[in-house]
Amino acid sequence: MPPPKIAEVIEYDVCAACGACEAVCPIGAVTVKKAAEIRDPNDLSLYEKGAGYLVCEGCLICSRICPVVDGFIENELANVRKFFAARSKDSAGSQDGGVTSGILKTLFNKGEIDCAVGVTRNEKWEPEVVLLTSAEDVERTRGTKYTSDPVVAALREAFEKYDRIAVVGVPCQVHSAKLIRDNVSEKIVLILGLLCMESFHQEAMLGKIIPEIMKVKIEDVTKMEFTKGKFWVYTSDGEVHTVPIKDVAKYARNPCHHCCDYTSVFADISIGSVGAPDGWNSVFIRTEIGEKYFDMVLDEMEIMEDPKPGLELVGKLIDTKRKNNAEYFAEICKKFTFETGIRNEVV
Repeated sequence: MPPPKIAEVIEYDVCAACGACEAVCPIGAVTVKKAAEIRDPNDLSLYEKGAGYLVCEGCLICSRICPVVDGFIENELANVRKFFAARSKDSAGSQDGGVTSGILKTLFNKGEIDCAVGVTRNEKWEPEVVLLTSAEDVERTRGTKYTSDPVVAALREAFEKYDRIAVVGVPCQVHSAKLIRDNVSEKIVLILGLLCMESFHQEAMLGKIIPEIMKVKIEDVTKMEFTKGKFWVYTSDGEVHTVPIKDVAKYARNPCHHCCDYTSVFADISIGSVGAPDGWNSVFIRTEIGEKYFDMVLDEMEIMEDPKPGLELVGKLIDTKRKNNAEYFAEICKKFTFETGIRNEVV
């Protein structure tokens, strides 16, 4: 039996570490840390049920939910039904307009979701993937964290306990969540995607970028953001520290250098700050599901039609990411024994 396609994704170091394969593997043959890892086939203590000596039992579901195996979309704005800026009426403590948190809190309060998968952090900015089950839980996840964790892996537990699950993630995580919804479980009722140029391993951000490049203590940091060509760090003393993005981009995770999705094209709703004024979020409604759920929270939002700088700036950043990464991804695709790439279709 040939190995699953994700074995090649792992071998060529392009695993996005989204966590999807860990979430869906029926025998727990895969675990995800910095990247997916095939468990030791000779360690029988890892088996939850009768597996062959090679661990994998050949269901190949992991290959159907891997975002790298599935590939990318040429025009990631083609499925945008509506674009506008929004701001939650309860945005205090949020990164920008608080739209992501506002959506989740309202849906919890209305009983439309019973779980959301998200990321929280401690005072040292160390991230933790958590299952949120109430509007109060959402408060713990406000603000953007630029370190990466296998968010989708948490769906393994969520599927056992909950029936109406929302997923919040960056493009690779959103992509795999959509593939899981299409191929494995309809318990994912809403996918919220974040705009993302790149992310970082925890040790790179907390051990290198913040203390050595930004020259600040991580405990003093109150907010981080990438905008206007710079990486910005805000500290508790009111100071603002900036460096050009190029100074930190080289420390991004290797899989980020092949990613060709900036706006989370596979989401029901994509949310960012690019394209909207300061203090607002840019919102991309992409699916009928997204329209339905945003209509449910509309009373809790302020809306700005036709925000500036709008989609023109978003498009420029899409092109920038694609210019940097598409060639690299094409080279990796030549090594695969299976076909993938950037396809010209509408999600």
